[in-house]
Amino acid sequence: MSERTIALVTGANKGIGYEIAAGLGALGWRIGVGARDRQRRETAVEKLCAAGTDAFGVPLDVTDDASVAAAAELIAEQAGGLDVLINNAAITGGMPQTPTTVDPSTVRIVVETNVIGVVRVTNAMLPMLRASASPRIVNMSSSVGSLSLQTTPSIDMGPVPVAYLASKSFLNAITIQYAKELSGTGILINCGCPGFTATDLNGFSGVRTPQQGAAVAIHLATLPDDGPTGEFIDDAGAVPW
Repeated sequence: MSERTIALVTGANKGIGYEIAAGLGALGWRIGVGARDRQRRETAVEKLCAAGTDAFGVPLDVTDDASVAAAAELIAEQAGGLDVLINNAAITGGMPQTPTTVDPSTVRIVVETNVIGVVRVTNAMLPMLRASASPRIVNMSSSVGSLSLQTTPSIDMGPVPVAYLASKSFLNAITIQYAKELSGTGILINCGCPGFTATDLNGFSGVRTPQQGAAVAIHLATLPDDGPTGEFIDDAGAVPW
């Protein structure tokens, strides 16, 4: 990585996203804090800066084309480029969410944020990433999106919201295709699973801290140039697709 690496973390105003920003900031990186809510974004930036991170706010709604385009322009102006993109922003769509009762609009809304939002942001940031010496893209996924684990009879994945689960399977598939298309460009793109982390997505019922959940993203963001691409990992190693 260059001496002054620039990273954008989406959904960075709280939870895992905030801890990813803090962890990368501790490495001396300059961090764009992507978030929709102005007050939460500004509060996060202030907190990060007080802790010594060089952070700046990036107004960003991943579901809105104009917002994403404006974010790319702001990063180019504020930082002069981008080296690392962490696609962390996500929603569950609420509970309960079973296949036979879920409102189709809920599925659409979840996919719009968790999948299409990733595509929208990634493609908007790609020109800057292509110009980076060591570009990295990290898509924050979940083991609940693993079709292999979903179809293993001995594994109980719990009452996972069906739209959220399907969105992470979709995200995994998209990541594989990005890795194939970007092969040989130097851009490494991987999925990271943070584990069952206590965040507002699960009512803080997770058993891992946001800082623990952020570790896999920090690892993937700092991969060496000969590191893997198109993989799905957690702290223990490979997660089956």
